Order: sequence, then C-alpha cells, then structure tokens
Amino acid sequence: MLIRFGFEISVNCIADTPMICLLDIRDERRSDLQSPEVVTAEPQVPMKIYHDMFGNTCRRLVVPAGDFTIRGDGVIRDPGIPDAEDWSAQEVPVGQLPDETLPYLLGSRYCETDRISQLAWDLFGSVTPGWARVQAISDFAHDHVRFDYANASPFRTAYQTWEEGTGVCRDFTHLAIALCRALNIPARYINGYLGDIGVPPAGPMDFCAWTEVYIGGRWHTFDPRNNQRRIGRIVVARGRDAADVPLIHSFGSHELTHFFVRCEEVEAVPG
Repeated sequence: MLIRFGFEISVNCIADTPMICLLDIRDERRSDLQSPEVVTAEPQVPMKIYHDMFGNTCRRLVVPAGDFTIRGDGVIRDPGIPDAEDWSAQEVPVGQLPDETLPYLLGSRYCETDRISQLAWDLFGSVTPGWARVQAISDFAHDHVRFDYANASPFRTAYQTWEEGTGVCRDFTHLAIALCRALNIPARYINGYLGDIGVPPAGPMDFCAWTEVYIGGRWHTFDPRNNQRRIGRIVVARGRDAADVPLIHSFGSHELTHFFVRCEEVEAVPG
C-alpha cells in the first residue's frame, strides 16, 4: 500500500530562536519512499541536516522572530501487514546482549528503573520470560493507564505514570520501557507516524509513541497505548525516552500556534 505522511507546525517566537527538529523519517525507510519527503519552511531559512547519536535525522535552524511554519510531506510504500509477532522469541541474557543494546537497559530521564524495579519483579518476575513477559507488561500498561489528552504533562515519569494511572501515549510507553529494563530486557522509545489503517478512526492525527524491545535476537514492536498489532508504522526517531526525540528542541521561548499531522492510505501519489 501507499501511505501519505506529513505535518504542518507553526510557532511564534519573540526573538530569533535556534531550534533542532526531529521530524524527518529515519534513513532506513528512505528506499521505500514513492515520492521524496519534502520539508519546507515559511519564511525560508537555512536548514542544516545532521544525525544524532541514535541515527536520527535532525534539522538545525534559526527561527526568525514572528510567525514561522515548517511543513513536511511524502508518500511511502508499506507492505500493509500488521506488526510482526513471535511468541517463541526468548530473552537474551545480559552477558550475551550486543553492545549497542546496553544503553537501553539503563535508567533514563523518564524511565527511572531504580524506583520501579521492585514493582517490575513483583508483577512479572514469575511470568514466562520472553515474548509472553513483554506482552504481559504491555497489557498491564494498557490496562493501568487511562488515556487523557487533558492530563498530558512533559514532566511525568514512568513511576509517576504508574502512581497516577493517567497520561498519553508517551506515558504508556515510558511505563512499559521502565518495567522491561528493570527486568533486564532492552527497550527503546519510538516516535513516529501511525495512521488509522485497518482500525476505526480515532480522531485527529498526531505523532505517536511506542516501544521496540530486544528479544529473540532482534528488536520487536510493542504498543502499550493501543496494545495491538497495527499496520503502517513509520519511525521518525529512536532514543532512550522522549527526552532524546523531541519534535522541536527550542533554545528559547516559542508559542505553538498550529499543529497538524497526516498519515493515511492513498491510491496514488498526489499530483
């Protein structure tokens, strides 16, 4: 299938403000593009592209004082099948994990493994290791947290999500990640596009958060917010938690004035 994806974000700055934007898709999906991902700005400003320590594509720019809009648009080919599922996938002993997975075992800004470790072992220590244990964690986060946009907070951690029982997709994800790491299972945070493909429409589009967990010798997708295998995920950025993958990292004050996200199946590339 073909999926059209994109965004339009407007801000107002009282002064020239340096920013770093993580809004482009990851390089590994660029070969799947049916039409190029085009990012433009109004007013036009120079934008330098570089890659961070996680391999994410970052745009560095200085937003002039006043109103500013950045837009992205592209069409990507997708196999149109749900996320892979492998109940035979086993946990990998820490001593045998690849070096590159080790940072995703450690505590991070929003995933305080030290505070949640006892809870993790109490709840899941007796669950069959491997896919069954990770799915049990996803089930728990999905059932324990009540989704509520009005209750979104940029400061809520995984432990606080467990205490408060409310949040948005990033909070579901942080809770699941922290529980996995506390059980010595590498887990990383994903920000990306997830359209309502194959499921009933759920309201206005937004960027979504989910997790990838390392079991069975590879990374597998789990989505504690939706807790189901979905079609058409497009990864924008990976990191230890949301602190590593902000859509906009602003070195100065700004006001968000407009936010639009598109992710939908299309029959052909728009003319």
